[in-house]
Amino acid sequence: MNTTAPPAAPMLYEAVKASRLAEGLSPGQVDVLARLLTLEPVQAQQVLAREGSADNRLYLVVQGSLAIVKHIGTPEETTLVTLEAGDFAHELGFLDGAPRYASLQAAAPGQVLVLEREQLESLIETHPRILYAVMCAIVRAVHRVQTRLSMQASELTNYIVKQHGRY
Repeated sequence: MNTTAPPAAPMLYEAVKASRLAEGLSPGQVDVLARLLTLEPVQAQQVLAREGSADNRLYLVVQGSLAIVKHIGTPEETTLVTLEAGDFAHELGFLDGAPRYASLQAAAPGQVLVLEREQLESLIETHPRILYAVMCAIVRAVHRVQTRLSMQASELTNYIVKQHGRY
């Protein structure tokens, strides 16, 4: 840890410490990680990222909720899922730079932690264990989403089969 850098602000440190990103990290490691993130307020209906755009930001809901919205601002607008405190947004696009499938909009006022990919990459040489812990947290989040989707697909298939294709 760079001892010449000032410690993270207390609110930021506590938000990072309480997040899934910090699972298994020591207090010193949490401080290093916290200095890479920002804690940002969000207002209801605020669009944080637009469908089709590509960026390098991972969002973590601290307070409030975020909606993943397809075709935002059009008659076909559809909320795909609402993310609550503890959830991540844009995990895979954060890692690979792929364009967003849907927009990210604040469903309620709150706060989000924001991590930019370049900030995370700055840990490669100096703090590889922290980088590894963050990558594991992202993989766990993606795994939870994949598991939920698989269960929903199975439930939908069972429903259709029980209805003999009539739904």
